Order: sequence, then structure tokens, then C-alpha cells
Amino acid sequence: MVHTKSAREICRTYTQLNDEDIDEIEKIESNLQLIADLNQANIFIDCPTRELKHAIVVAEAVPSNGNSLYDRPVTGEFAYEAFEPAVFFTLRTGKQMILNRALTQEGKMVKQSVVPINGKGGKIIGSLIMEKDITEQVEEEDKMKALSKATATLGDIMIRMTQNDPIVPEIIEEALFYIDENDDIVYVNPSAMNLIYEIYGSKCKVGTPITEYLPFVEDLLSLPEALLMREIQIKSRFFQLKKISLNHNNNASGTFIILHDLTELKEKERQLVVKSVAIREIHHRVKNNLQTVASLLRLQMRNGVPEESKPHFQKSLNRILSIAAVYELILSGSSADDVNVLNLVEKIARMIVHNDHQTDITLQINYEKSNLQLPSHKAVSIALIINELIQNCVKHAFKDNIQGRIQVDFEKSDNKIEMKVIDNGIGYPEDTSTSFGLDIVKMMVEYDLEGEFSIQRKQPGTVATVIFQSKENHHVEQAHYGSGG
Repeated sequence: MVHTKSAREICRTYTQLNDEDIDEIEKIESNLQLIADLNQANIFIDCPTRELKHAIVVAEAVPSNGNSLYDRPVTGEFAYEAFEPAVFFTLRTGKQMILNRALTQEGKMVKQSVVPINGKGGKIIGSLIMEKDITEQVEEEDKMKALSKATATLGDIMIRMTQNDPIVPEIIEEALFYIDENDDIVYVNPSAMNLIYEIYGSKCKVGTPITEYLPFVEDLLSLPEALLMREIQIKSRFFQLKKISLNHNNNASGTFIILHDLTELKEKERQLVVKSVAIREIHHRVKNNLQTVASLLRLQMRNGVPEESKPHFQKSLNRILSIAAVYELILSGSSADDVNVLNLVEKIARMIVHNDHQTDITLQINYEKSNLQLPSHKAVSIALIINELIQNCVKHAFKDNIQGRIQVDFEKSDNKIEMKVIDNGIGYPEDTSTSFGLDIVKMMVEYDLEGEFSIQRKQPGTVATVIFQSKENHHVEQAHYGSGG
């Protein structure tokens, strides 16, 4: 039984309230949306029915962002004591119920606070209810401390600015100031009082110009916008400042200034930046150390290494330089730890061809670049795998050909990345039991990437396939990539 009737019509139809009582209900109803937005909670007014056995919802408000506890409006619906014991306790006794855990008629766990609404002579004419969803927090009681602070003073939920001005809740954690049209402070909530004392060591006095405590709001107050948000700094603390201008009968009737403390968030951001800088410094040192080792190997190769040993030194050198390429790409990019794998493949492929010094081999480059980003620990494995597979092609696939081609394809489907290294050489040899390079590939694929590796002959050439898992946020469009020199 959902109604589109007004609170007055519902009260006249289903309750014993007189016109004076209904006027009081309507005054409170006019502030429900403000209370709901400030608290990000569902707010209701329930009144007892004529028979006094049930109550009925005569008005409600949900946060403007649409995060309601209920799938549909409940205005006009009956509330039953079995589901709303706190509401009926307050209606009968006039006592408030703070932070009462309740189960809604839609099966959602909420924290519910209820305060009585008194008419003339102190008669209880209804109850004001605030409900916040804690379905996901029932098992995490420590997270409820903030909510407890926000609702601990619900008994003082209303304070009148003047006889006809709105009521202001004291149940929010943010520092809240209400100022009149002359910018003088009319009301401050407990959080605002504490904030001023913490920052300035003095009490915030009603009647004082707001600029005496918050001089930076002077420019904001002169702007015509009804709602403004800014980030500001007060000494060593950071805040999000909201200005909400109120109007009554198209006339300015005051302004809310709300400060939300961002200091902890800013500190975490600062720590993240420091950590990012530290990670880049580590990557820089790793790259330099790898290049130092590579330089020592080159020096050794030029001084006293037997000719038959030089290919083994060159393979080790290529492996070191492949890993170093990962850190070079990290340092050249904007990410602290991610690598564009296609750029990595190109860099390694060109290096291998350049270092091979075989002028009778020409490799064609054909590729479409795509943005395939992987974290550094996976990129190092890919670098070593690509190094071994391309090096194997260069050394063995084109022995009898003066020209050859290597292609590397990447494709993603169902959170898996498939990488293929394809050549048009003489084909995969039958006996690879003594191939140290392929042993490295198998180990990297199985243990580091937790993937699968296979190698097959084709006519002509060989196809080596690596399949491994990718993260959800890694984006790769079907990419074709070839390398050459």
C-alpha cells in the first residue's frame, strides 16, 4: 500500500493527529532531505494509527545520490511492532533508542536510531527514524565505530535556529557550521567545536563571524553558487570544504559550511608517492647493476675467452641484457612497476639480431602495437622466454637460408594471454633434450607464469606457444608483432 499522498493527507486518513500536530510533522518533514543528505541515511517519520496497534510512514527521504535501503518508497506503508520494536518503544514511552540494530522488512541489517516527536503539551505525535545499512559490516564491528560517533548524539537531533528556520542535526562526523545571512555563526555541531579547539586552542563562539575562524571561506561566501566544494589546508591538516546555501521563500536564510578531514588520506597519498619513488630508485639500481655485469662479460669476451666459449658468453650476456631491458622500460615510462610487453619484445629481438653478427640473416619487422601491460615480475619472465625463443630461431632456424622471418603474436581471451613465436626456418629439431635454453623457457612458463608451453613443427618453420593468466585490468587487443634487423 504505497501512497502518493502528502504527509497531511496520510495523517488525516490514518491517525488521530489534529491540524496543530500535523503542522509540527510538516515542519520536520521540510528538513528530511537535508538530514538524509548530511548523514547519507534513510530518514522516516512514523506516526501511530487510530487503533494505536500499528504505525504508518507519513514521510521519508533518501540520500540524493540514490543509495537507498529500500527498493521502492515506503511512504504510506504500515510499520508493525514485530519488525520495528524500537519505533513502538519510543512511541509508547517517549524515550529515544540510539544505535539499535534492526532487520528491515526487506531483510537488510541496519543501525537504527529513533527519537520522539512531541506535539503541544509534550504529547508524543510521532517518531523520527534514521537507518543506515550495515549488511556488509555486521562481521566487522570495528568499522562501526565511525557510525557510532556519527549517531551518538541523535537525542539532540534538532535545534531551532529561529522559530521558522530549519533544524540542524548534530549526528554527523564532519565539522558543521551554520551561519546567517551576515556570515555570523548561529550554530556549530560538536565536531566543529572540537576542530576549532584542536587547531586554534580556543572555543568557537556563536555570534562570531565565521571568517574569524575560517578566513579562507570569505571568497566562497561571495560566490552565487548554492553548492561549492574545495580542498583547503589549515595549518598541517587538509579538508574538503562544502558550502551549502539555504533559501526560504526565495530569500537567503543562511549557509552551511561543512569540513571533512582529508589529512589521513593525504598522508597515505604522500606515502604512496614516497614508495613509488623508492621503487623507481630500486629499479634504477638493478638496471645499473645488470649493465655492470654485462660490461664485465663483454670485457671478459674480449680478453682471453676461447673462440668456442664465446657463444656461451654471448647467450649469458643476452639473458642479462633482456632482464635489464625490463627495468629500462619501467624507468622510461610513467608506471612504477608495469612494462609494455610489446615494446619489450621489440627491444630484445633487435638486440639479439644486432649481437648475432650474421650478415646472411635478415629478419622482417611486421607488427601492430597494442597496450599490453604486465607487472615487472612477469615481464622479467617474458623477457627471458622471448630471449631464448628468438635466440633459438636465430641460431638454428636459418642455417641453410640467407633470409628468414620471425613473428611474435599476442592474443588475449578469457583472462588468458597466448604468445606465439613463429619462424619460417628449417623446422623444430626432433631431439631437444640437451637444449638448456628451452629448459629455461619451460621453467619460466611453468613456475613463474604458471602457464603452459608447447613447440611444434610447421611447413615451413616452427611455432612455440606460451599461454598464461593475465589480470582483469590488463588490456590487450589482438596484436601481431615481428622482429628483425
